[in-house]
Amino acid sequence: MSRTRVVLVGVGVATATAVVAGGAVAVRTLRDEDHRARLTRSARVWRLSTRRAAHYAVVKVRGVTKDEQARAALEEQFAIRSAEDVAAVLGNMKGAIMKLGQMVSFVAEGLPEEAQRALATLQADVPPMAPSLAEQLVLDELGRHPSDLFLDWSPVPVAAASVGQVHRAVLHDGRVVAVKVQYPGIAAAIRHDLDNVELLYALMAAMSLKGLDVKGLVDELRDRMADELDYRIEAANQTEFCRLYEHHPFIRIPAVVPELSSEKVLTSEWIEGATWAEFEATASAAIKQRAGEVVFRFAQGSIHRYGVFNGDPHPGNYRFHRDGSVTFLDFGLVKRWTGSEWDRLSPCLDAIIIDRDAVELVRTMEDVGFLRLGHGLEPEAVYGYVSSPYVPYLTDTFTFTRDWMRDTLTRIFDIQGPDQPVITALNLPPSFVILDRVVWGVSALLARLEATGPWRSILLEYRRGGAPATELGRLDAEWRARRP
Repeated sequence: MSRTRVVLVGVGVATATAVVAGGAVAVRTLRDEDHRARLTRSARVWRLSTRRAAHYAVVKVRGVTKDEQARAALEEQFAIRSAEDVAAVLGNMKGAIMKLGQMVSFVAEGLPEEAQRALATLQADVPPMAPSLAEQLVLDELGRHPSDLFLDWSPVPVAAASVGQVHRAVLHDGRVVAVKVQYPGIAAAIRHDLDNVELLYALMAAMSLKGLDVKGLVDELRDRMADELDYRIEAANQTEFCRLYEHHPFIRIPAVVPELSSEKVLTSEWIEGATWAEFEATASAAIKQRAGEVVFRFAQGSIHRYGVFNGDPHPGNYRFHRDGSVTFLDFGLVKRWTGSEWDRLSPCLDAIIIDRDAVELVRTMEDVGFLRLGHGLEPEAVYGYVSSPYVPYLTDTFTFTRDWMRDTLTRIFDIQGPDQPVITALNLPPSFVILDRVVWGVSALLARLEATGPWRSILLEYRRGGAPATELGRLDAEWRARRP
């Protein structure tokens, strides 16, 4: 008898595992079920895309006879309906499609409030798999049942997301751990999602976010999602970050338990702390300011000092502590700079932030291929558009707000607006999409916290070795001085 896996798709259930007798009947059954699963996933998204496209056409037709204010109202309602539709369809679809929806949700600040609330559901837990499936997968991966491996095992997951779910357990030595278990069959579902690039392009078009680099986002997702399916890669990433920030005064990384980790199971130190929603609702203004600066410093320190950074600034990937320190979770989506990538980007950042020189920015962007030659654009026009996300670093003190995020995103994504010639002339490679996601994702988090600070001076600590600008900067400098 041979063992094969059959993917079963139903309402709210992504996958299940079955043992099927070998031979022609089993092979044919597997093919039939896999084909039906593919059709089901594809049909859901194509129906979504078709609905949104038809609705958009109706909005445009109705808008012809309306004044500007009425057209704006129609388009706002379209954005709200689109977000609600997308959230309803993706909320129960684990895998790449769910992940893609989460990746877009970080720019929801540019959408109406109702649309933001709809997309926020993509950041919440999704339906978990049955306890028996999780236990069987642990047995298959680690060779022993959870009841034997752990002194205590919680069969009900504490969190469930796009690729796997997390269980709380206690080791025989008393340590409390988080055990992330990958959904059975999810690899096949994700491979199908990623192979269906036209389907993913259509899904992003259905979101109707003006000017979003759909192709770049999807292509970068396809390159990165394969890594997320192998928890051994995530364990190595997490261990690297744990080493880089060992004994840091305000940045915490959970330690991996390698002997209880594998391709589809990842065991690491359990971290107590407030979730984003709990922190946002209960933390004092002072602690929110401190935590916002910690999130910013973790991103900038990782990018500038180590050339490696966690590319998933998702609200679910943080735990907040009473002293203002932050634990960072989920290292499946990690980006590493190559020397050539950083050499291309770094002088452009300097021209924007440090020199504030429009002419130098245009020359540098042309030299490294970010701006096509012969564009005929005024340097001030290029600088005005490209520097939009970096406004917080062009002044001594800045307060991130949701209004600023909305206005800036509206400008960045408005391909029909006054910046259209600049947008058309830009040529940013897909490998920078993850950095864009970090920039916008962190900015969105700081905006929700209404974080105020000397962000320019903090950034210069990392880019130019500047003097500490805050108490956290001083603590970080002292920590670095103690490092071997």
